[in-house]
Amino acid sequence: MILVTGATGHVGSELVRRLTAAGEPVRAMTRRPSKARFPAGTEAVYGDAADPESLAAAFAGVDGVFLMSAQAVGTAPEPTHDLALAAAAERAGVRRVVKLSTLDGGTGDDPIAHWQRTAEAAVTDPARGFTWTLLRPGRFMSNALQWAGQLRAGDEVAIPFADRPAASIDPADLAEIAAQALTTGEHSGAVHELSGPQSLTPTEELAVLGEILGRDLRVRSVPVEAARAGMSSYGFPPEVVDAVMRRTLDGDRGSEVLPTAEKVLGRPARTFAQWARAHAGEFPRP
Repeated sequence: MILVTGATGHVGSELVRRLTAAGEPVRAMTRRPSKARFPAGTEAVYGDAADPESLAAAFAGVDGVFLMSAQAVGTAPEPTHDLALAAAAERAGVRRVVKLSTLDGGTGDDPIAHWQRTAEAAVTDPARGFTWTLLRPGRFMSNALQWAGQLRAGDEVAIPFADRPAASIDPADLAEIAAQALTTGEHSGAVHELSGPQSLTPTEELAVLGEILGRDLRVRSVPVEAARAGMSSYGFPPEVVDAVMRRTLDGDRGSEVLPTAEKVLGRPARTFAQWARAHAGEFPRP
């Protein structure tokens, strides 16, 4: 049995579909199993990393698990969700763990780096006894779905850091790599830094999306200080806001096209245009 946490997320939902289609027994963990829609044959189960006692049933009888957490950096002194998930996997005797991390992992000395080092160490600690794989992607192509609400109102989209390039990756490619790691022994102990095949700015991605949707889409840039104020309004500690801003304004971070995804997949990673065509129905049309 393979457990997929974050099963309704962009990567998790793709992974559930891929594993189920391959005939693997899959358990999909979500906080709202009664509302989730999974492929036939998927076992939907309740589990919440913020409620560690709920995890025992979700992890029972599981051989492999895909671990991810959406807990925001700075909402606790340490990544309590990641720690709870790893502890539940250890108690259940899980053997194989694939952890969705972030680009560069815990490199650096800011609060984000400390958070990610702690989260990854919860999986890689030899005392846990896991056969582990770390996936470290940068920006997701699916972040563009955040524009859908604005596109219902018109052709202009307010985008912070609109001219900052990144080699975004398709979550479906991440799911394919995760499925390989969960069902074979090929990636044991691997740390995969992952990107898509192109370095594009959000402005360039919006232009690609507009062409596919048949709309003349325009960017309205958000000033840096407005972006900072927006983060602060969500309650992030000042030191976390500062770390995010420094990382975001680093023009090189996440912009490099890395060869790992193509090498692991055995084919070219999907381009943003391919992702946008596959998900065009999730955006409003003229």
